[in-house]
Parts: sequence; structure tokens; C-alpha cells
Amino acid sequence: MSAHREPLSGNRWHFQHGPIDIVIGADGEPDALAQAHDAAWCRFGTVLDELVAELPQLRCPVAGDCAVQGVIARRMWQACDPYRESFITPMAAVAGAVAQELIGCYELPGIARAWVNNGGDVALHLAPGEQLRVGLFADLGRLRLQRRAPLHLDGDFTVDASMPVRGIATSGWRGRSFSLGVADSVTVLARTAAQADAAATMIANAVDLNDSRIQRRPACELKDDTDLGELLVTLDVPPLGDAAVHRALHSGLRRARELQAAGLIWSAVIVCQGWFATGDAQPQRLHSDDAARPELVPELLTA
Repeated sequence: MSAHREPLSGNRWHFQHGPIDIVIGADGEPDALAQAHDAAWCRFGTVLDELVAELPQLRCPVAGDCAVQGVIARRMWQACDPYRESFITPMAAVAGAVAQELIGCYELPGIARAWVNNGGDVALHLAPGEQLRVGLFADLGRLRLQRRAPLHLDGDFTVDASMPVRGIATSGWRGRSFSLGVADSVTVLARTAAQADAAATMIANAVDLNDSRIQRRPACELKDDTDLGELLVTLDVPPLGDAAVHRALHSGLRRARELQAAGLIWSAVIVCQGWFATGDAQPQRLHSDDAARPELVPELLTA
């Protein structure tokens, strides 16, 4: 299957090649935008083959010296290396690393701001003085059900060029990839998209508790080519009750604070069954009305 692209409204483009599905948006001078879009398309056409060529190594746990050669593959490995004491493979950062590679095509004079969204993992370019408003959709399962309907955002926040944030990623048990935890979503802001992707995976895995009602199965029984082997991944999470949800949220918060202290993330917001937690605050109810949306913003950007 060859790569395909089509223009979208608002000076955006949709790029697709096999499992890679990307939406790109940018603002700036017309000539600079045309040059950047063409460069991104040219680079995009080589990405899938590069990753497939090193796929066996990318599915192996991070250990020892980096064994991969490609620019994106090495970025994946480097983003996951801080977590080598836990089980992690470079595939935990694949979506963010691809987005990060393409955003480099937009770091040009005349481009005010740009974003590359690879299935919810986003790389940003912001020229000095620019900012970008980002929407937060807290429940990945509900997102899949509402893809063809107008989306109701659960929150939003602004990333300013002065902030050390150029990557955003989200993980959860009902997302595109397997998760070991019970979070509906974990959204992470970090210096790069690859770093955000790896961190979101690890924090989402930590949002967990022992409860026999949670359905889990070995990943290899669900997908032949999974990089997770016999690790138990989450299939279904019933209503857990507020006390259990709070325990799971606090477990994820501990992990997020560790990563923040280590300089691996800027901030994170964790959502589980109608509750959210971030920073040093206690879990709070996630309100569904628009008037309550700004409640997420000041806590989310605590660092």
C-alpha cells in the first residue's frame, strides 16, 4: 500500500500510510507553508519502510546499548531508555517519534506554529511569541464511539512558546495500544512528542489496583505480533467505586511526580471513571458541562 495524502480545511493535511494516520496543521506565510508541507510529505513516504526494516529490534525490551540505526528508531529507543528498569520496548514511543520527525519540516522561517497529530500523540512547533490551544478528550473509549459526531471536549489548555513543551501524548486502556492499567486516559506534556508518548504509557500502566473484577489476558493471546509478550493487558474495567478509583489515581500520580522530578515530563492529567487527578491536588470530579472545563487548566500546567 502506498502513502496517500489529501488536503483538509483550515490549511491542514491528512497523511496515511498503512497503520500511520496523521493530521497536520500549520499557520504562516503561504510560500513557507507550501515548502514545509511538501517536505513533510516527502519525508512521510519513507517512514513506514524504515520502521518495518528494524521492527524485530524495536519490539525487544530496552536493554544494553541502542541496537537500532534509523533516526526515528533511535529516537524511540532514547525516549524509552529512562524506563529500562521496568518492561518497555521502543514501540511505546513510536507514534510520538514519528510526529516529532515530521514537525521538523515546519521549523522554518515564516512558519508561526504547526502541529502534527499522530492518532492523539502530537508534536508542536511554536515560533517565539506564539501559542496553541489544545483540547482534552478524557475518555478514549468515548472518543472512538463519537468519531463521527461533534466532539465534546472535557478540558483545554494553552501551550505557549515560552514553555518547555513541544510534545503531548495520551494513553489509556481503551486507546489504540494495550495498557496494563485502568486509566481512561493519561495526557502528558513533555519536551518532545517521543518523550511524552513513552511517559504516558508508563503512567497509564501505573494507574492500577488489584481487583478480580478487572478482566486481563496475556497480550500475545490477543495479538500475534505484540511486543508485550505474555504481559497481562487490560480488556475490561467495570465500575470500581470511588475509593478504588482514588487508589488507582494516586498510584498513577506517584509515578507522574517521579517522572516530573526527573525532568522527563512537564505535567500530566489522569482520568479514571469520572474522576481526574493532576499535580498535588486530590482527585476531583470531571464535570461534563462547558462551564466547568476551565477547572482542568490551572492544575494541568502545575510544574
